[in-house]
Amino acid sequence: MKIILTHEVDRLGSAGEVVEVKDGYGRNYLIPRGYAVRWTKGAQKQIDQIAAARDRRHSADLETAQETQAALEGQALTITKTAGSNGRLFGAVTTADVAAAASELTGKQIDRQSVALKGHIKSVGEYEATIKLHDEVTAALTVNVVAE
Repeated sequence: MKIILTHEVDRLGSAGEVVEVKDGYGRNYLIPRGYAVRWTKGAQKQIDQIAAARDRRHSADLETAQETQAALEGQALTITKTAGSNGRLFGAVTTADVAAAASELTGKQIDRQSVALKGHIKSVGEYEATIKLHDEVTAALTVNVVAE
């Protein structure tokens, strides 16, 4: 059975791809759950239009990500947290804290799930972080944690 995926399915493909699956898998699992639709010539034309729009959007997103990378690359984000006298934080610096500080610095929304920290930040100091802005663009930056 030939189907068009509407969502990403593990070990099968991503949205917009035309794949060949066994009849029962398509009819009983993928189509009823909304992960796919049956392939037809009309649906194929629609998928081609969606793919063209996705390519245009992809190039615009890449340009925006490169601009954001230029603004973030080599920058030091300063995050203030309450800490004890020994420099140990009450809590920890999370990816959401880093994303909020980066969003404030660039003026563009940055998702916390795109932030990767090297280890847990539980004390005052300087740490490394990376932000994945696009599939092809990442920004490396320094996070300075200071006591409040």
